[in-house]
Amino acid sequence: MVLYNDTQTIAAISTAVTESGIGIVRISGEQAIEIADRIYRGKNGKKLADQKTHTIHYGYIADGEDMIDEVLVLIMKGPHSYTGENTVEIDCHGGVFVVRKILETVIKHGARPAEPGEFTKRAFLNGRIDLSQAEAVIDIIQSKNEYALKSSVGQLKGNVKQKIVDIREKILYHTAFIETALDDPEHISVDGYGETLRGVIEPLIKEIQKLIDSSDDGRIIKEGIKTVIVGKPNAGKSSLLNALLGEDRAIVTDIAGTTRDILQENISLQGISLNIMDTAGIRDTADIIEEIGVQKAISHAKEADLIIYVIDSSAPLDQNDYDILKLLKDKKSIILLNKSDLEMQVKKKEIMDAYLGENKEENKFDIPMIEISAKENIGIDILENTLKDMFYHGDISFNSEVYITNVRHKTALQNALQSLNNVIQSIDMQMPEDFYSIDLMDAYETLGSITGETIGEDLVNEIFSKFCMGK
Repeated sequence: MVLYNDTQTIAAISTAVTESGIGIVRISGEQAIEIADRIYRGKNGKKLADQKTHTIHYGYIADGEDMIDEVLVLIMKGPHSYTGENTVEIDCHGGVFVVRKILETVIKHGARPAEPGEFTKRAFLNGRIDLSQAEAVIDIIQSKNEYALKSSVGQLKGNVKQKIVDIREKILYHTAFIETALDDPEHISVDGYGETLRGVIEPLIKEIQKLIDSSDDGRIIKEGIKTVIVGKPNAGKSSLLNALLGEDRAIVTDIAGTTRDILQENISLQGISLNIMDTAGIRDTADIIEEIGVQKAISHAKEADLIIYVIDSSAPLDQNDYDILKLLKDKKSIILLNKSDLEMQVKKKEIMDAYLGENKEENKFDIPMIEISAKENIGIDILENTLKDMFYHGDISFNSEVYITNVRHKTALQNALQSLNNVIQSIDMQMPEDFYSIDLMDAYETLGSITGETIGEDLVNEIFSKFCMGK
């Protein structure tokens, strides 16, 4: 890893720019402590440069004779800091004006404003963390649920990095052996080496495929489940949304067709996130505006990870219900028999028969059906448990399991998998050994892009540009 060459000292506000109890201005670079000493007034005139690393000091920040704020100053001398450089954090009062005033003073006395993500970028370029760990930092900041946070923390601790390092080491060893043997055929033989290599590559293919497969759970962990609530008008869709939210977010009336457009909310249930859409009731209608809402509902249902179909169980099924059931084909779905506190007019077998149609023996019905009352909050706990079971393959464990949550990582894994499959194909075709090494090196280089060992400057800049300021 090439060490970072930019010797400029950078500074930024590292807390939210809003009124709060505390604000933090972070400084990093070769002159961080020297710049802090120019504006710090400590007890008995002590200098920060004379203090031990990882110590906290009480004093004031001043611009010349102008005292700005009473502060605590934390000093961390490189390389034992987040960035690997000398770092100073000024903890001040959290008023917007005072925090900005301190940052302006730091910049006035020698620092430059940091770019978005530049502190973490320096940590990566200085070898403190790899690229997968750096990307985990922003994932932690953006975590929307318990599982997303735990997954991101696991990646920050290096679980993705270690997996990739282990796979690359095995690939490199055998690539080096082949290259050495081809350079010195008199002393090293590769006769029959294809089968030896197969015994190494096939387990690696399975391991990479497992990581790729985990990306389905990984995407849901990170982004949430794209969920669409469908049903006829007045079935209780909006009441269900309100029950899940725990507040009256959607308008609920006895007038059919009240919901005419898409209402979107993010809901956390048992550690998972639902990006949930309450849609217009699906029915045949002559109302042009309502029909637009119906078509939007159908369109979103087709693109959803999950369809929650709400049935008014106090009224018989009709053609609109049969049409909605067709949307559930080949989709992860849950059927809720709402208004179960009233006399039920719909039986589960009736729904099952309507879904299967005439080919009952050829088709199968595996959609969970739950009796609920959104109004009385009955059955909501069963719905939550069902959702967790549907989307996670058993209980999520973050002790040893690695979940791929980054699209860039998944793409690199897919490309590496293709290269390793090419190696197996070359072995099957009894191709010369140098064909093996070409595809092995392709896989090695591609996997290296995940940890940042084989990645261009432009992509590095693009990745860190997505970070927030001050991190």
